[in-house]
Amino acid sequence: MTDPIRGRVAKILNSRELAINIGATHGVKIGMYFDVLDQEHENISDPETGEILGSIERPKVTVKVVSVRDRFAVATTFKTKRVNVGGSSNFGLLASGLSEALMPPKWVTKYETLKTEEVTWENLKEEESYVKTGDPVIQVFREFEEADLIPQIETAS
Repeated sequence: MTDPIRGRVAKILNSRELAINIGATHGVKIGMYFDVLDQEHENISDPETGEILGSIERPKVTVKVVSVRDRFAVATTFKTKRVNVGGSSNFGLLASGLSEALMPPKWVTKYETLKTEEVTWENLKEEESYVKTGDPVIQVFREFEEADLIPQIETAS
């Protein structure tokens, strides 16, 4: 296995897309996955000697490359979840009101975004994003399966 390709977030394009400062000349190809890492990593020390053994890199979000140029690439979030924005999915519970309990659920698919409050396809100022310009990125060598694309079902409140 080769070493993963590393780079940095070059620009936040919108709530789902970002540009990274590595491209075709660095070996990046369409369809590759990258984790955007938290710049703050935690050092792990040996409890007996105090020696730093290494550090943990914590991923913020995983993105998929959708466009590649020579010196940069564009990547987007891709994970989705189903959210009920309609009536109750449990007709036995009337606590939230009779009219809502009698309405059928209305399921929509929402995409993961670069913002902590999940709102899709809005313009995103960098100060509102939990992903920042300069955040490190690292190539991910795993495949994402259907189960990864719909991690949970939530009910909108």
